[in-house]
Amino acid sequence: QVQLVESGGGLVQAGGSLRLSCAASGIFFSISDMTWYRQAPGKQRELLAAITRSGRTNYLDSVKGRFTVSRDNAKNTVYLQMNSLKPEDTGVYYCKAEILRFPGATGSDYWGQGTQVTVSS
Repeated sequence: QVQLVESGGGLVQAGGSLRLSCAASGIFFSISDMTWYRQAPGKQRELLAAITRSGRTNYLDSVKGRFTVSRDNAKNTVYLQMNSLKPEDTGVYYCKAEILRFPGATGSDYWGQGTQVTVSS
């Protein structure tokens, strides 16, 4: 069994910053891509940022220059540093990891439980 546990959400004023963490635990061979998603109230979940095991990143245009995704492979953890937060950034943030349970296996997606981020005006 593999679990992803998220932390770091909270309430912040517009212009403030938060750092989210997502740590994988359990027994597995390796973690491939790690991705952050956001689901705003009444809207579908959208991809925000992704990072490969080697550190290559991609971002949604609306968060470029404000959000930074990083990872610590030794800790099996991905981070999302969020700066210059706006009220429209409010939502539940989820991490996803593609995990290989054993050598030669096809990767499977695992999701964190989500963490609430609320940005006030």
